[in-house]
Amino acid sequence: MPGLMIDRDILIEAPAEVVWRTITEPAQMSQWFADQVDLVIEPGARGYLKFGDQGGPVVVETVDPPTRFSFRWNHPHGEEPVAGNSMLVEFTLTPEDAERTRLRVIETGHELRSWPDAEKQRYADEHLQGWGEFLDRLDTLVAKR
Repeated sequence: MPGLMIDRDILIEAPAEVVWRTITEPAQMSQWFADQVDLVIEPGARGYLKFGDQGGPVVVETVDPPTRFSFRWNHPHGEEPVAGNSMLVEFTLTPEDAERTRLRVIETGHELRSWPDAEKQRYADEHLQGWGEFLDRLDTLVAKR
């Protein structure tokens, strides 16, 4: 189904190491992403992200400093998150030069769920907009430093 792609990127005026710390350290993540971040950044680690009155468990998939970080979330309660029952969020950092980093966020998995097409589209639209807002907040946070 076309239009389901959740893919955002932003050019941040900071070195990759600074952006990496900002997207992976819980104290930093809580300043631009989730209100509460209980997470250890290592493959297989289980944690929790809270957004206002919503939140849920996450499982870290990939940690490759300072270029790649991914986690799974939004899986059914009581099930292990795997392809087909959860969403995968992947952050890729690419240095543009010594002082600028391109950060790309791709979220996939909703297209594999057994939801009606309208629900898949609602999720994609909502999360595409949400990632835009989160990345703007991240950029503002890094710029203040």
